[in-house]
Formats: sequence, structure tokens, C-alpha cells
Amino acid sequence: MSMSFELQDELQDFQDLSTYSIPNEHDLSSEDPGELLQEAVGAVAASSDAITDPQTFDIFRSILKYADEVPGMYMNKLLDAVTSGFAAELDSTIRDVEHEEQEVFIAHKMPLEMYAFLINWFVIAADKVKASEDEPAPAPTRARRGRGGKAGTSRAVAAKKIAVETWSWADHVEGVLKLMSRALAKLKTHRIWLTTPEREALVTCLTRPAYHVAENDQHMKSQAIRANVYRVVCLAVKHHSHQMAAQVNIIQTLQYHEHLSEPWAECLQLLHSEYDYSQLGDEVLRDIASKNFNAQDTRGPRAYSKFLTRLAELAPRAVLKQISLLLNHLDSESYPMRMALVEVVGSLIREVAVAAAQEESTNAQAIDHDNEKRSQQIERLFDLLLSRTLDLSSYVRAKVLQTISKLCDIRQVKFPKQRLKATEAATDMLGDKAAIVRKNALALLTKLITTHPYAVMEGGELNGPEWQVTYKNATAELQRVEGKLGKAIEREEEEEEAGQTEADGEETDGEEDEAKRSDDDMEVDEDAQDGNTEADGSDEEARDPDDPDATPRKKHKKSKKLKKKPRKSELNMNAVVSENLAVAALESNEYMFMKRRKEYCTDALDFIHRLEGSVEEIENLLGSLSKAEVLEAMEFFRVAYAYRLEGAEIGIKRMVHLIWSKDNSSTSEDDKELKGIRARLLECYKSIYFEPPGDLGHKQQINWIAKNMIELTYDATLAELTSLEEMLKAFMEDNQISYEVISKLWQVYGSSRQLPRSQRRGAIIILGMLAVAKPNVVSERLSTLLQVGLGPVGRSDLMLARYTCVALQRLTGSAKKVKGSLHDKNIRLEMNHSIFKKLQKTIEYPCRSKDWFGMAEQAINTIYALGMHPDELCSAIIKNLTRRAFTKRPPKPERSSSEEEADEIAAVLDEDKAPQEEKGQGHDEDEDEDRMDEDEPPAFAAPAQSEEPASQWPGSSSPSRSQPPSDDMGDVFQLSQLLFVVGHVAIKHIVYLELVEREWKRQKDEREAAEKLAAGKGSTEKDSKDGEELDQVAGNAEDEIGERLAGVRETELLYGPESLLAVYGPLLVHVCGSPHKFKNRTLKSVATLSFSKFLCISSQFCDAHHHLLFKILETSRDPNLRGNIAIALGDVAVSFSTIIDENSNELYKGLSDDDLIVRKNTLMVLTHLILNGMIKVKGQLGEMAKCLEDTNVRVSDLAKLFFKELSTKENAIYNNLPDVISHLSTGEHAVEEEIFQNTMKYIFTFVEKEKQSESIVEKLCQRFRLSEDPRQWRDIAFCLSLLNFKSERSVRKLIEGLQYYRDKLHEEKVFERFQEILQKARSNKAANKPDNELNEFEAILEDHKRQGEEDNALERRVEGKKAAAKKKATRKSNRKKGGGTRATRSRAEPEEEADAEPEVADEDDLYE
Repeated sequence: MSMSFELQDELQDFQDLSTYSIPNEHDLSSEDPGELLQEAVGAVAASSDAITDPQTFDIFRSILKYADEVPGMYMNKLLDAVTSGFAAELDSTIRDVEHEEQEVFIAHKMPLEMYAFLINWFVIAADKVKASEDEPAPAPTRARRGRGGKAGTSRAVAAKKIAVETWSWADHVEGVLKLMSRALAKLKTHRIWLTTPEREALVTCLTRPAYHVAENDQHMKSQAIRANVYRVVCLAVKHHSHQMAAQVNIIQTLQYHEHLSEPWAECLQLLHSEYDYSQLGDEVLRDIASKNFNAQDTRGPRAYSKFLTRLAELAPRAVLKQISLLLNHLDSESYPMRMALVEVVGSLIREVAVAAAQEESTNAQAIDHDNEKRSQQIERLFDLLLSRTLDLSSYVRAKVLQTISKLCDIRQVKFPKQRLKATEAATDMLGDKAAIVRKNALALLTKLITTHPYAVMEGGELNGPEWQVTYKNATAELQRVEGKLGKAIEREEEEEEAGQTEADGEETDGEEDEAKRSDDDMEVDEDAQDGNTEADGSDEEARDPDDPDATPRKKHKKSKKLKKKPRKSELNMNAVVSENLAVAALESNEYMFMKRRKEYCTDALDFIHRLEGSVEEIENLLGSLSKAEVLEAMEFFRVAYAYRLEGAEIGIKRMVHLIWSKDNSSTSEDDKELKGIRARLLECYKSIYFEPPGDLGHKQQINWIAKNMIELTYDATLAELTSLEEMLKAFMEDNQISYEVISKLWQVYGSSRQLPRSQRRGAIIILGMLAVAKPNVVSERLSTLLQVGLGPVGRSDLMLARYTCVALQRLTGSAKKVKGSLHDKNIRLEMNHSIFKKLQKTIEYPCRSKDWFGMAEQAINTIYALGMHPDELCSAIIKNLTRRAFTKRPPKPERSSSEEEADEIAAVLDEDKAPQEEKGQGHDEDEDEDRMDEDEPPAFAAPAQSEEPASQWPGSSSPSRSQPPSDDMGDVFQLSQLLFVVGHVAIKHIVYLELVEREWKRQKDEREAAEKLAAGKGSTEKDSKDGEELDQVAGNAEDEIGERLAGVRETELLYGPESLLAVYGPLLVHVCGSPHKFKNRTLKSVATLSFSKFLCISSQFCDAHHHLLFKILETSRDPNLRGNIAIALGDVAVSFSTIIDENSNELYKGLSDDDLIVRKNTLMVLTHLILNGMIKVKGQLGEMAKCLEDTNVRVSDLAKLFFKELSTKENAIYNNLPDVISHLSTGEHAVEEEIFQNTMKYIFTFVEKEKQSESIVEKLCQRFRLSEDPRQWRDIAFCLSLLNFKSERSVRKLIEGLQYYRDKLHEEKVFERFQEILQKARSNKAANKPDNELNEFEAILEDHKRQGEEDNALERRVEGKKAAAKKKATRKSNRKKGGGTRATRSRAEPEEEADAEPEVADEDDLYE
């Protein structure tokens, strides 16, 4: 019992277990730990102070020292013994301290220290036991191979493994911590441990287990364990002066254990709220504020930032006291600390604002001074927060937006003034270069809309025009109230002035209050003699209200001066009454309400205008490459549309193009599940257009959905309709559209009432789109389509007939073609079907509307899509149109002979008023325009320029050249209709031939399969070699089918003696080649289009006539025609790339066209042809590069996309780069220097390989030698500066080329570019390599620059002297030529001659 134990020394020695000595240490390898432990446990169980026995204490220490070799069951027994002994000793100590003398309870000091020491040691050793638990244990009976252990295992080891598996330290952590907290709560350490070091050593022993447990992240996931850790630390700090040690431990563990950031913040908040001790939190914050972090620190700043953020959320008041010190981290190099301070400021704003709101709600008479102080505090914090939107780190800028978004969720406070600033900041950050910032800016704008404080008026909607009306009304009401108040105040001032001076009478404005007017009446009654005078004065006052001091009024006031003196007191009483009324009005609720209402409307309009100004930018973000950004933009437009924000509908329309997005998988970001773009788009459209309000009846809901679907087609472009079709197809496949809605659409389409054309068209457009997924939508109502769309209604509205034809095409279904498949799943109908009769009648029906061409195109498409033999019907249509176009027209007096046809045409023209109104011309003018005044029908029969025989042309059988042109003229519109149908039938027939080829191959394949099957029954032992030979024969047969149909296309369609299309080829050539004869714009456009289609049919025809198409492209003044030709040339190039490739230079000219559409179409066509390898680039890539700086954004974006895709082709940009530089820098195609630099800056971003950079350096240096123009020097030097110079070889190539550019360094810009190159080379150079070579090169450059400047100066001096000598020689020659004439001149003449000398000198300089 006389053992000496110093806790401080033991804790010091305990740091290194290898050197820690135990006097009575036991060797557990030779002794049974169970027997030893039994002895010690028995002693402690008998008496808790038995721990002071050296034998007992050393047994515990020996087991703990070799805890990794002790079975878990013994560790469990040891823990129970130590904790029970410590608990018993603790109870005894508490009892003795309360009732006994100091000599009695001081004896408990050593046992308590020893128990605390053992528990502290056990907590550290328990982790070792737990670590061995994770290792795979061998079976107790025999060993298994491949487990990494010994061949055999002893019984002791096997028993130990089994025991380890049955014991877990995590189950005992909570009990140990509760015991520690009980000791700290009950022990009065200052009475037992009299010195501070002794007391601190005991508290360290009691708290260290808590800190050690906290370092294990698995333990801290348990809420019970975490709560006990907090309790141990808080009790030690509160009652045992543990503040300094706790501060050190918290700071250190934060630096090395990131998972403790939030737990320590919660602990400090608990210490502050429940234990009323805030000093530790203050000191920790001061310590963190004094730290400095650099940009390379990652782990420490991240942990501290989480700690600050969590502490600011839990105890914002504590952080607010130290915010002045913490704000220093806003300038820290570590961005996590800046992010933390941003969140801290947000938490402080929330705390101050909510506290102020609660105080105002509980205390209505709050002190205005305190409110003003809080408002200023919030304003300063908000300004500080918004200032970080300019931070260099995108993460900090994004965190600012996230923090403001969280503040918007506060219901008690809306921050009206700060919201406007936040809105402005968010709209400005939509153009940020970082996608994460733009995404959070979109999220903030969406949050600002959903939580806006302007819901009191206009139903919470944000419609600008409606708010503008509300603002005007509020302003008018406020002016009315202010007018009343202003007149009352004015009257008060006038009466006071009258009472003081007693010289001025009462002044009225014609609208005085009743009390004042009654006072005036009293004066009139008392002074009846002056009544007329007073009346006159009032009349004059009414005539001149702006001049109250007029002379008649002054006389009137002076005449009443004696009368007013006795009524001075009464006048003062009226003044008092008026003053009271004015003050009451000023303080009235009406005035204050109207004033606040106007301010309210002003803020709302400001907010709305800022949002409307950002809509265009957000529309562009719909095309972002960042998925999260696109989703946020979609959410913004969905919310904005719900709040009726102007411009949101345009964004909703643009969203439909996202249906083509291939990203349909769900991903997670910021712990949130993000749906695919396509899935999210379908959700948005469903919520907007397909989920009707709940307050509508069932029928009204169906009407609402159908109306929305129809309105989607209004003013929609072709691209929007295509995307809408894909989206509705997805809805239909998912059964999201009920058949009741479809029936309603059919009802609208087939209604006999007069409906708007757009509404009926929209119904059939939507029905056609739905039929893509389910063809029965159309097939079940086929009769309705024929009666309406292809009946009288369709003939009166050709656009309706056009979309009806599109819907009919859906009858074939939407089965996708499988590459290589010979099966055609499309439905084919017999040619006697009623559909084809209706289509033929619709096409041939007399009409003069330009909408006919679109209708005819779709009608022909329908014929070829559904007909078994479409060529038969189309031949008949062409013949009928030919007869109508070339039949001799009767004279004008006889035009009424065909009454039935005239009536039909008149009816159609009356019903189709819209096209005539668009033309803006009368019937006579249209007739004159469509009449070919200069064309004679015989010219069609035998044109002088045609190379084809006249017998092939329509109307050539009976030529009549002698007939006057005025008596036989064709109708230009009918000729246009004919040529259009001919061209479109030709191009569709090519597609039909491909289907025929596939059908022949399918039939042949089936026939061969049947033959093989029949042959297989007779002989089943065929050789595989024979099978391969049969396959080869089959392949050759298929090639024969392809060649046969290719021959039909090449020679028979346009040149066959029995081909109908062959008749119209020369006609198209003649019409297109005679623009001086055929001047009608519609005819030229249609003829050119059909001619382009003919060029795609036969290479022979294309080779003979393609130059004509290029000639039209060059000479035509119609930009629409040029744009169409550019597209047509692309189609021709797809068919016959060799022919177009030879003339590709002509196609590139379209890139410099003045018209935007022509440039865009040409660029798109060339992009397609080049990237697909259909034409070769022969030095014309410079023209494509010019489009990078086009004034139109869409053209420049298309050009950027082209070069981006071209860069994926191996060495494509590198190979053409020299030609691009030459094209843009010199010659007739050169561009401005600024445009050149911007263009090359973009192109050089695709030069990434070091070998390419080295080669470019060498080539550009050699270019200096051949160039004499300073502009070229600057361009070459600029291109060199765009390279990275990452390798030493690139720098060496530059140095080796010094001889080529050393004489150009005197040019200032050239030298600046080389300085930039040196700076790049130094930044890319390895740190361990010296800069001697670069420094020497820089000195050489400076020397050559200086030498060049001196040479230039010398050259200028020499040229000056030469010029002076020439001037002198010129003067001498002039004197000799003048001779005697000069002698007779006056003195003034030499002066004139001297004045003229500089002009002669200038001429000499020019010649020189």
C-alpha cells in the first residue's frame, strides 16, 4: 500500500510504451493472463482502494501494455473491473468529501488517479484489440490454405480469435464516457488536488478518453457517444478550468481530423447555451482568426471552414462578436476560408433579421433607433456579401449565390431592398465563365421569383404590363392625395401671413374647404355695402388664379382692411382649424398607404424589368454543355411562365429542342439527384400544358389541354415543329395523352363552324404528330381527312391541305429502317383508292396562291409514300398540268365561256383572301405580273440556245412563229406549277427506285432461300466451300440489280425515248438560262429548284448543265434564290461529288455574300461536305476562317463548330494553317489586322502537339525572309506568339531562325511579340534549368532592334538629303528654262514660286 504514484510522471512516461517500465511486469507469453486477471479483479472487487497495491496495479498495466495479445474476453473483464472499482471509489470519495475531514478524503487521491490512468490507457489500447478483430481468423480445429497464416494454430490462439470476435469496444464506449462525465460532475477536484498541475493532470486523464474517442469517425456517427463526448468536455471546461487544454485539443484535432469540424461546433454551442460558458468559443474563434493559410493548404482550411460554417449556424451571436477578426480571412489565399466567411455572413444576416422581425412582432412599439441600427447592420453585411461576387475563385462566387438563395427562404423577412441588388448581381453573373456560377445564378433567380414579396397585388404574378398599369393608378391616387394636402398647407401659410401683416386679405384657389368658405360668407354678410366689390374681386381671382397679387385684389383687400381688424381672433381660430386638418391629413392612413403602395409598385417593376432583361441570356444557356446548368435554365423558364413573366414563353418554346438530348440518365450533384435533360423537359411540358387546374370540370379540362396543344403550333418554325413532334411522340408512347383529347382535336379539325385557320391547322398538325407513335389516330378518321383537308375546306386553305397530306403519310407507320434489311414494313395502297383521287384533284385544282407549292410537295410525298405505283398517277398529273399550261388561251372577251371553271376559281379566290392580302396588289396587277409578256410559245418549241431536238418539247408539234406574241401567251403561274411538280416527282422517283431495288433484292433473297431449303432436303452433305461459292454468286446477282437500276437513273429517266421526265429537261434549261425572257420571280425560283433536282438524277445531265447553276448563283440578285442554290449544290455534291469538287471555288464565294441567309446556308453546306469528305479543301479554308468574325452570331458560332469538328480530323487544321495565314494576311482576300488576330487566336487553340508547334515555328520564321510588308511581319510575329513553346526544341527552332527576322525587329509590334514569346518560354522552362540561353537570346534581340532603328534613321537621313538635292536641281533647271522671263518678273513672283516649290518636291519624292 506504500506504492509511490505520480500521475504527471506516469502520463509523461506513458507516451512511449516501448520504454515504459512496470516494476512487477508479467510476461503474458509464459503466464496465463486469465489467472493474473482473476487475482487482480478479486482484489479490486473486495476493496476499491486495492488498486494501490503494486501487484494488483502492475497486473492491470501488464495486460494493457500487451493488449494486442490478450483475448477480447479478458479485456472485457478488465474493463468491468476497472470501471466498477473506479465507480465505487468515486462514490466513496464523494461521500467522504461531503461528511469527513480533509485527512479522510485526501486518501482517495491516489486510487482515483490510478483508476483514471488505467481507463485512459484502456481507451487507447482498446483500438488495438478492435483492429485485430477485422483480420480473418482461421478455424479453431485446423488451418486452411491460402489464408496467410501458419500451418497449425494452437488452442490459445484459436480461443483468442473467437473471443475477439465476440467482444466489441464500441459497445462499451458510451458507458466509459458516462463514467468520466459523472466523475467530472461530482468530484470537487479543488479540494482533493490542491495544486494546479495535479488537478490538470487528473482532468487530462478524465478528458483524454473523450478526445481519443472523438478522433474515430465511426464512433462519432453514434448520437449517444457524441453527446457523452460533448458532456465530458463541457463539464471539464465549466467546472475544472479545462479551457486552455480544450482550446488546444480542438484546434489540433480540427487540423488533422476533418470529421470533427461540425461536432466541435456543436460542442461549443452546447457549452454556450446549456452551460453558459462562451469564453472557449471566443478563444477558438480568435485563434482561427489569427491563422494564415496559403493557396496550397487544403486539409486545414477545409476543416476550419466547415467548423466556422456550422458554428455560425448554431451560435451566430457568438460568431458575430468576433466577426471583425474573422473577416480578415476574406483576403486569404485559401478559397475554402473565403467560402466559409461567405456562409458565416449569411448566417449572421439571418440571425439579425429574424431577431429584429421577432422583436417587432412581440413589441409593436419598438425603438426606432434600434430598428435603424439593425437595418444598417444588415445593409453592411449584405454589401459585404455581394462584394464577393467579384472573387477570383468561381467556388466563392457560387457560394455567394447559394447563400443569398438560402436567405430568400426566410419567411419572416423578405429583404426588399437587398433583393433588387441580389437580382442585379445574379443577372450579371449569368455571363460568368464558370458553369457552376451560372448554374447558381439561375437557381438564385428562380428562388427570387418563387419567394418574391410582391404577392399582395396582381395575384402574385409578375406580368410587366399589368404592374405598369397598377403603378400608374397608384401614382395618380398619390398625386390626388398630395394635392389635397398641399392645398391645405398652402391655405395655412397664407392665413398666417395675412394675420401677421394685417395688410393682405384672404387668398383662395377656388377650391377652399367648407370652414373657410363659411367664414368668407360671414364677412360678406357683415359688409353688405362692399358685396359687389368683393364679388368682382372673386371673379378676377378666378380668371387669374396664378397671380394672387393682382391690382384689383389688392384694392379689394385694402378696402376691407378696417373690417378685418376686429375679426383677427376669428381668423386665428380658422388658421388653427386648418392646421389641425392638414396635420391630420398628413398623418392619415390613406396618404401613408398610397405612398407605400407607389414604392411597392416601383420596386416590383424594377424587379420585373431586371428579370425580363435576363431572359435572352438564359435562353442561350439552354444550349450549355453543362447538364446542371441546362436543368436550372429549364426550371427558371417553368417558374417564370407560371408567374407570367414576359419572355418566358419564348424560352419555353426554345426548350422543346432539348428533346433531342441524348443525356437521359440520372446523375447526382451536390447530394442531389439530377434527372436527364430529356426526362426533365417532358416533366416541364407536362406540368405546363397537360395538367389542367383542379377547379375545372372534366370537359373543361379536356378543352384546356386540347387548346394548349393547338397553341403550341402557332407561329412555330419548322425546327420547332420537328422537335414538338418528337416530344409528342414520347408522350403518346407513354400513354400520357388520352383519347378524349384526341377526339376533341378531331372535333376542332372537322368542325363545320367558321373557325380561325390557325386553330384548324394546329389541330391537324398535332394529330399528325400523335400518329407518328400510333398510326391508328389517323387511320380511324381517314374519311374526315379526305372530306375536310382534301375537300372544299382544304381547297380554300391550302396550308390545311398541306398538313392533311402530312397526316396521311403517317398511315405507313414510323418503323425505323434497319441498315441492310430488305424488308419494307410500310403500308402500300392500290392506286384506285379514294386517297389518290382526292390528292390528284387537290393538286390539279385551279389556284393562284403560293401556298399551293407547299401543298403540292406534301401531296406528291403522300402519293409516293402510300401508292403501289406512284409513277402512274404522277405521270397523269404532269400531263394534265402540261395541257393546262400550254393550251392556247382564248381571247379576253371569250374568257367567260367556261363559266363553271371560272366560278370555281372565283370561289377559291374569295375564300383564300389571306394570300392576296399578303401580296398587297389587285387582281389586275397580279395578272400582269404572272403573264409572260415577252415569251412566245413557239420559243418553247425551237429555242435557239437549246441543245436538244425540238421534237422532245411540249407544244413543238405545231409551232407557229408568225402568230403575234400578244395573241398567244401562257400563264406563268400554271407553268410554275408544272415545273414544280416535274422537279419534285423526279427527286421522289429516285427514292422510289431505291425502294424498288430493295424489293427486288428481297424477292430474290426469298426465292434463293426457298431453293436452298428444297435442295437441302435432297442432299444434306454439301461442302462449306460450295456454300461460299453460292454466296458469291448471290452477291454478284445483287450487284447486277443495283447496276441495272443505276443505269435506269443515269440514262433512262432524263434521256430515255419513253421517259416523260426527259421532255422537261431542256425546258428547265431554257427557262433557267433565259432570265431576260422569264422575269417572273416565282417562275425563276421554281424553275431553278426543279433544275437543281434534275441535276441530282443523272451525272450526264449534271456534267452538261451544272455550270448554269453556278452562273445563276453568281448573277442572281434574289438572295432567297442564291440561298436555295447553295443548299441545292450541297445535294448535287452528295450525288456527284467529283463534278462539284472541280468547281468548289464558286461555292466558296457564297461565304462573302452580303445576305445573311446566303452566308449561313453556304457555310452549313460546306461544313457538311468537308467534314464528310465529299469535297477536298484546296486552300479555301481561309474563307471559312473569315466567318469566325462574322457580324452575325449564328454564322460565327457555326464557323467555330466547323473548326472544332475539323480539329478531330488528324492534322487537318495543321496541314491547312499556312494557307489560312496567307489567305487572311496578304492579297485581295486579306482582312483587317484586328480581325486577323481574333481569327488566328481561335484557330491556334487546336494546335496542341509539340511536333506541330515546332514545324510551324520553322515555317513561320522562313516566311519573314520572303515578306517585305510590315503588316505581314506583324501577322507572322503574332502567330508565333500564339504557340505555347513548351518544349526546348520549339525555342531552339525560333533561335535558329533569327537570320530571317533580325532585320524586322525594329518594328515595335514585332519586337513586343517576341518579348511575349520569351515570357512564355521562361514560364514553361523547368525550375532546375538556368535561363542563360533565353537571356542571351533576349540580348541578341535587343541588339538587332537597336541596330535596325539606327539603320532606319540613317536611311531616312539619306533619303532626306536626296530629296533636298533633287529640289535644288529642280530649282536650277527651272531658272535656266525661265531665262529672260524671270528677269522681268516682279518681286512678288519669286515668292509665289517659292510657295510652289514644295509641290514640285512632293512630285520628286513620289517618283523617287
